[in-house]
Amino acid sequence: MDESLVRRLIPEVIGVLVRRGADFAAAEDAVQEALIEALRGWPDDPPREPKGWLVSVAWRRYVDVIRSESTRRRREDAVAVEPEQGPTSGTDDTLQLYFLCAHPALSSASAVALTLRAVGGLTTRQIADAYLVPESTMAQRISRAKRTVAKDGLGRPGDVATVLRVLYLVFNEGYSGDVDLVSEAIRLTRQLNGLIDHPEVSGLLALMLLHHSRRTARVADDGSLVPLAEQDRRRWDTAAIAEGVVVLQAALARDRLGEYQAQAAIAALHADAATAAETDWVQIVEWYDELSALTDSAVVRLNRAVAVGEADGAQAGLAALRELDPDLPRFTAVDAYLHERAGELGTARQLYAAAAQRATNLAERDHLVKQAARLRDTRSR
Repeated sequence: MDESLVRRLIPEVIGVLVRRGADFAAAEDAVQEALIEALRGWPDDPPREPKGWLVSVAWRRYVDVIRSESTRRRREDAVAVEPEQGPTSGTDDTLQLYFLCAHPALSSASAVALTLRAVGGLTTRQIADAYLVPESTMAQRISRAKRTVAKDGLGRPGDVATVLRVLYLVFNEGYSGDVDLVSEAIRLTRQLNGLIDHPEVSGLLALMLLHHSRRTARVADDGSLVPLAEQDRRRWDTAAIAEGVVVLQAALARDRLGEYQAQAAIAALHADAATAAETDWVQIVEWYDELSALTDSAVVRLNRAVAVGEADGAQAGLAALRELDPDLPRFTAVDAYLHERAGELGTARQLYAAAAQRATNLAERDHLVKQAARLRDTRSR
């Protein structure tokens, strides 16, 4: 069975059932039952029209459930006869699911899980493995999310900004288990970009492609982090960079700047530099100014301080840093880096050690410990 075809059809089929009157939770359950039957029968007897087959079987499963619930007898009368019209284009149906899964009443974690299940077509076990939680925990999370959407999802779908935030959260989860969430996020965002004409959707797709292009160079053979300035740029994916730049340029030409487009522009400037020394830090600072105006984000201003330190010197970067809250994540690591750039190696070493204690993951902690040790060794020579 063609897994990629099935995953593409799942949101379309769910959308057809929802449009016919099924609530979201019941539609998703019925489609899952149809998929089980497809797994049994398709290898030996594949249908000529896979989508039509899935719609017919899922609809029958849905009607069977309705008929078995005596308390919903009135609803049975409305849906027991399958509509005569065949399945239509899945574009509107799939797009609707993106917005339903970004329901405003859902937590970020629930919205991500539901998107991966209903739009991405992943199994509960795959999603659980990706997030390193028990399958039963993820099943409960998805069930609660489906009940929430079924209750009033058709009346209060999320907006574009929420959909994009959910997709970006998927992207930032990276890779674990047998599901590559980075690639999955790119696939879903690429699909959404084909369904909706919105420059920020294109901006997010460009941002993902540009960040993903550096994936293989970001980690050394021993699993340690490789900072951007030290990465082997020959290992960057030039095809992903080229696609990201084309998508970004088309979005920027719309003259409706948003935060994902601004972030992608910064990533494109990094990708355009043949070496770290050739990075256009002045333009990057300008883009951070645009991004800060759009988001009013302290994290953006923290990253801007680094760019200012590169463009105008370490002392200018430290001055920009002093305007921020020291409790910000990564503040101490940035402080250490800028002090090292300023030649204050003793202070930088202490700050690297302090930043390592605050690190939120093992790879980051090990990197900061190595930076502190490197300066200690430099000082002893």
